[in-house]
Amino acid sequence: MCHHQDCPKKMKLDHSVSPDDVDLEATDLTDSDLYAHGDPHSVWTAMRHRDPVRWQQVDEDRGFWSVTKFADVDLVLRDHTLFTSERGTMLFLLGKQDPAGGRQMAATDPPRHTRMREPLRRALTARNVEPYRDAVTAAVRRLLAPAVSGEPFDFARVMMALPMATASTMMGLPREDWDHLTRLTAMAVAPGDPDFAEPGGENATLQRAHRELFGYFHNVVRQRRRNPGDDLISLLMDTEVDGEKLDSGAVLSNCYGLILGANVTTPFVPTGAMAAIAGTPALELWRSDPSLFHSGVDEALRWSSPANHFMRYAVRDVELRGKRIRAGDAVVAWLGSANRDEEVFDAPFTFDVRRKPNRHMAFGSGPHYCVGHAVARMSLKILFTELFEGFDHFEIVGEVEHLHSNFVAGIKSMPMTMKARSDALDRYAALTPC
Repeated sequence: MCHHQDCPKKMKLDHSVSPDDVDLEATDLTDSDLYAHGDPHSVWTAMRHRDPVRWQQVDEDRGFWSVTKFADVDLVLRDHTLFTSERGTMLFLLGKQDPAGGRQMAATDPPRHTRMREPLRRALTARNVEPYRDAVTAAVRRLLAPAVSGEPFDFARVMMALPMATASTMMGLPREDWDHLTRLTAMAVAPGDPDFAEPGGENATLQRAHRELFGYFHNVVRQRRRNPGDDLISLLMDTEVDGEKLDSGAVLSNCYGLILGANVTTPFVPTGAMAAIAGTPALELWRSDPSLFHSGVDEALRWSSPANHFMRYAVRDVELRGKRIRAGDAVVAWLGSANRDEEVFDAPFTFDVRRKPNRHMAFGSGPHYCVGHAVARMSLKILFTELFEGFDHFEIVGEVEHLHSNFVAGIKSMPMTMKARSDALDRYAALTPC
């Protein structure tokens, strides 16, 4: 057992070596092992200081530019006239044509993207997601109930089930399917992780995840055509773009994007925050001062930056910090690096619950700013409220393990103990065994 301050796996959301000591020539940012066992923040810090627009050759035919400064990441994600989303938005698609291009919101540029996005944007405003608050609160309490015993439980694995409870409720998906969908989405974002990988390797894992998720939603859409409701899938099926309803392929692609987006953003934020501050004065300050609640949630988002990167392709030749990016070149924007940029954030490697302003990019930037950000914020606020009102004495009591993934920065296992507060036991009494 290790206390969190001594655990060697803690550093993935921090940096541990001087930027001058990082060998950038020996660094492969596509390697999922870097994010599970290495020190990506030290690499990104070195790149921000020494080579903020850097080319990496992957093989004879493929390579990409990395941008690591906040301003450059913002430009790449914001300006679709310079950098397009329609050829692939994640590194596993490097050099391939994205079949979702022009059909899925995440892989479509404005103005079509804007028209596709608008119905969902309206459906997912803070006001419109408020009616789901009670259902999400109940789900959070069910997830936290095992901690009432005071025995160690794996906080990270519990948190991986959180977004499915929210997204599936809003999409009208039955509870008995949630665990299976959670595993499939984990396979899709971390196909190289040994906990989720198929025997055939990363490609086989990705193919199975895509095939089963699309097959699942194909059946759901077919049922919705017979019995439409007021859920998000029915909304997608009724969405018109340029005077025509989305075809079945576009509906399926966007269902896939929604469920993946929910499972990428939400679960790794509370885990990353607790890894940083459990058992420290920072947690007690946040828990005890209601005026810091919202700034603390934003700091948890900045610190965790669960979406590691987004990829774009240059539409035309662009010069960035003296480097010539050619039309057609892949450009990878590293959000985790942008959210530690010393030019934007004072003491970026300090988890500061008082941090204001906090212009983090945990939800992206520009036209593709996460359409479900209000849902994610509601889920996180409910989760932290339940943690702070229901428990104290948080301690990490085992090894912290990170996902093998270059797309998601996340902790997949983190044994913890926490003590239920006596004034909160009633809310868990019906959820725990006698």
